[in-house]
Amino acid sequence: MEDIEQHIEALIFVSEQSIRTEEIIYCLQAAFGQDFSEEEVNAHIKHITQKYHDKAFAIEVVKMNNGYQFLTKKSYHQVVSLLQAQRSKKKLSQAALETLAIIAYKQPVTKPDIEQIRGVNCDYSIQKLLEKELISIIGKSEAIGKPILYGTSSVFMDYFGINDIKELPQLKEFTDNTATIGEQAE
Repeated sequence: MEDIEQHIEALIFVSEQSIRTEEIIYCLQAAFGQDFSEEEVNAHIKHITQKYHDKAFAIEVVKMNNGYQFLTKKSYHQVVSLLQAQRSKKKLSQAALETLAIIAYKQPVTKPDIEQIRGVNCDYSIQKLLEKELISIIGKSEAIGKPILYGTSSVFMDYFGINDIKELPQLKEFTDNTATIGEQAE
């Protein structure tokens, strides 16, 4: 089949979130009624990635969240961010950002745990984060009352361009160790 690469390219293009190789294989097998190997599909993805590496294209194929997605190249981020800023009418509130950070770093986490850390009720923030699909319900705790456990979603991973939650910046990356009190012992 000579146009298989275009079909793979189309699947990556139309996917709102990163698309995994297994999903591509499933779609191809369902559409064409024949088997496709992971190696064959990965070779086509590699060729597509190289094709869009050319400076003639403003977009590129990026691997994230164990899948592939078309994104704008970094050199165009400034102009694209201006458009997004103009179009985004509703941003996350400070409370929602704080709640999202707690969930990202402490997941799986319950609402009472979030509220204990923040010191205020988090119902509204959690509801907004669920609506924006940045977090998801990942189960129930074994604690008394079996509270719901929250964690980040694949939309969160795509939005922040990470493959694994371990790629989030660590607290030590944000601290400034230059200010000290007293003299340091030798």
